[in-house]
Amino acid sequence: MNTWIALLRGINVGGNNILPMMELKKALESLSLTNVKTYIQSGNIVFNTPSTNAKKLSSKMSSLIEDEHGFRPHVMLLNCQQLQVAVNSNPFVEIALSHKSLHFYFLNEIPAAPDLKALEEEKSASEVFALLGRVFYLYAPDGVGRSKLAARVENYLGVEATARNNRTVQKLLIMASELHGK
Repeated sequence: MNTWIALLRGINVGGNNILPMMELKKALESLSLTNVKTYIQSGNIVFNTPSTNAKKLSSKMSSLIEDEHGFRPHVMLLNCQQLQVAVNSNPFVEIALSHKSLHFYFLNEIPAAPDLKALEEEKSASEVFALLGRVFYLYAPDGVGRSKLAARVENYLGVEATARNNRTVQKLLIMASELHGK
């Protein structure tokens, strides 16, 4: 059995794309996903399935949500190893004491031509960032909501992304590790 972490983009944000997690859990179980667990209301799901095809599974999940709720969120899937590598590769462990200040942007793919110069010019004096493979790390001690860089990450990287703060990433890693043994 494979353990997957699903990150849904743009749900339950600002009163848009409302998707109650209990309804989502039941809907996903209809796809023969097992041990479905959600974390907070922003579209974080951990589950088991025999499927090994992330692209096909992601498409099925998006289609199901569209059929039942009228909008099609982007669903990014990570396996346990990918999430663990993202956490282990975090270059800001020492400076990111606040879970809310550090964000992981999970990217659809490795950016072919990221505009690192524009990213550097956009960041505030207190912010630092790093791009490592399919993860963009942003430490924004003044708050990600105030960050001009945070709002433009996808534009400068040229790929679709979904972000989670460090606390959420750590919790998802624990949840996935617990399911992985089942």
